[in-house]
Amino acid sequence: MKFTVAVDAMGGDESPLKVIKGLDLFLQSNQNLKFLIFGNRDLINPILEKYPLVGPSSTIVHTNEKVLDNESPLEAVKNGKNSSMWLALTALKNKNADIAISAGNTAALLVMSRLILETINGIDKPALASMWPSHKGLSVVLDLGANIDCSIKNLVDFSKLGSALYRAVFKKEKPTVALLNIGSEDSKGSDLLKKTLLELRQMNSDSFSFSGFIEGNHIKDGNVDVIVTDGFSGNIALKTAEGTAKYIAALVKEKFLTSWYSKFIYLLSFKIFNSIKNDLDPRKYNGGIFLGLTSPVVKSHGGTDYIGFYHSIKLCYDILNGNLQEQIQKNL
Repeated sequence: MKFTVAVDAMGGDESPLKVIKGLDLFLQSNQNLKFLIFGNRDLINPILEKYPLVGPSSTIVHTNEKVLDNESPLEAVKNGKNSSMWLALTALKNKNADIAISAGNTAALLVMSRLILETINGIDKPALASMWPSHKGLSVVLDLGANIDCSIKNLVDFSKLGSALYRAVFKKEKPTVALLNIGSEDSKGSDLLKKTLLELRQMNSDSFSFSGFIEGNHIKDGNVDVIVTDGFSGNIALKTAEGTAKYIAALVKEKFLTSWYSKFIYLLSFKIFNSIKNDLDPRKYNGGIFLGLTSPVVKSHGGTDYIGFYHSIKLCYDILNGNLQEQIQKNL
């Protein structure tokens, strides 16, 4: 079965070029997606000529308008009813697509998504989730910035949403869930976290296994599948992790360029360090998911290149192939 992806081709840096190149890279190994591409056809069509795999799998819907990176959500909603982002989400609402993706303005995408798609019954707030690398594979972390202030119910809902995503993508029937905290002991943390801890323990869910609190330095261990937090703490954790990865990569490169001897050692160990560099490449983990909406929406990083966009398209396929929305309903 072929799924259809509604693509905002104009959002983010170097679009629509990186978008079309990313779609082409995906189609080189997987033909099970069709694309409904929204954007300026005068810019898109010349690019399609250079990437012939994309054209036969795509339909172009022309619009000259796009949401700007510096627009406020209010301005985007007020002025962007004919933008590529709005039209892609509308196509998703009208069941002309199974999922939508954009590399554009994150705040505008979230607000538009909530207005056009609405939230699933029983879910108060959608959450932004992402895949994080660990020693044992990947973990789901949410919320990463969609909700600064959260209630007990919100964090419980995020546990249900995150475990549904993990099950859809990784096929694990009962993922483990933990709350991000300043310590692993039950006595640590805010009243909100302590009360949420009790709530999740009392649930005794059939859909996920709750393991208590987890500290930020243990996310990388991979012993927990889903890490739940509010958007304020989650966004800080995300930016810290991204900055640390960039720092390590730059530091390794710097140290191996200090002398002829270090350059020689680098050449001898090139495969090892290239593997480390690949593992730290943020493009491999590109793609945040707005969870809790009536249809799934993926947010690609605006500054990524076509390889990063390819990975976010691959995430779209994994979500659809794992039937995310059905998994969410199962958890609710």
